[in-house]
Amino acid sequence: MTNKPLQILLTGIGINLTIGILYAWGVFSEPLAEALNLDATDIESPYKISVFTFATCLLLAGILQDKTGPKKVTMFGVSLVGLGLIASGYTTTLAELKFTFGGIVGAGMGFAYACISPSAMKWWPTNKKGLVSGLTAGGFAMAAVYLAPLSTTLIEHYGIYDTFKILGAGVLTIIPLASQLADPPTDYSAESLEANAGISSDHINLSWQQMLETPQFYQLWIMFMVSSAAGIMLIGSVGSISSSIGLTPDQIAFGVVLLAIFNTGGRVVGGLVSDRIGRVNTLALIFMLQAGNMVFFTTITAQIPLMVGIAIGAMSYGALFSVFPPMTADNYGLKNYGTNFGILYSAWGVSGFFGGFLTMLTGTTNNTYVAFSALLVAVTVIAFFTKPVDKV
Repeated sequence: MTNKPLQILLTGIGINLTIGILYAWGVFSEPLAEALNLDATDIESPYKISVFTFATCLLLAGILQDKTGPKKVTMFGVSLVGLGLIASGYTTTLAELKFTFGGIVGAGMGFAYACISPSAMKWWPTNKKGLVSGLTAGGFAMAAVYLAPLSTTLIEHYGIYDTFKILGAGVLTIIPLASQLADPPTDYSAESLEANAGISSDHINLSWQQMLETPQFYQLWIMFMVSSAAGIMLIGSVGSISSSIGLTPDQIAFGVVLLAIFNTGGRVVGGLVSDRIGRVNTLALIFMLQAGNMVFFTTITAQIPLMVGIAIGAMSYGALFSVFPPMTADNYGLKNYGTNFGILYSAWGVSGFFGGFLTMLTGTTNNTYVAFSALLVAVTVIAFFTKPVDKV
């Protein structure tokens, strides 16, 4: 049992490293636009649908894994990601790609991702939950570090459609790894692993109905939605921005890798920082960093400033995924964590569409950046008014 927490943590990271195909979208967008004879801006819809499907299925998976455990749900999710990528390799229209990549791959990522963080956190003490959450979430973001150059090479040699088939087949090979994910025994106590671990959240067992009765949930939801919308807008537009300033495919791939590295680093650093200075203070720092970066993006016309903006945006966006999960566990407990965080994660699903709605309202991309900056300042204020949920 001594090495079991580390085994589960490494298993979760390994799964996320394989299914994190979403953050490599910047490499796929241009080849897909050419293959389907579309404008680069028109090809973003499968990505946005995937974000929404991811969040929706994460909620469903959270409910399932709370009742049945993570093993079967994770295996099902990994299977969907692999099969969805293979199916994407046979698409001939944008509508078909929306269904295969946006629907099937997005659903698979949601089902698998939903199980990894709660399972891992249950094995570790309270003062390590932020770090554990950051490491597991970091695996998902880190996938693009190898997927971006690998996909670029495969596309050059085999084309975009065969690349999807090859990647899908690769994902299916980790189903045996997914079968290793497990919750701890009922008599297991993570707090006994380390002295001075702090107050355990294991005794807090609020249901989703009780969670929705607390004002803190709605504060968290708004903060998560606005901040992730800002991050998704930047990540989803890396390919089109890079093309508009004349970057080559290799330079675009480098930008995607840079994004993945800082996205991952933000998740690990965010978890460490939140374990030490508190979740609310960490969120405030993240929001202000995002707000400044949004204004900076209105000035970008060359590669180096774009890379700097990508690094800052990815790091601050990534940190969100190491703060909101343990914050949910701190306030509402781990027993119903899958369901509770799945409901909160709906904010991330909505965020992709919120960014598009804000762009429609503001009229131009630069105006959208400025509007996001103002909203991020507003949620910083909300963060300081977010108090811990009374423990019952």
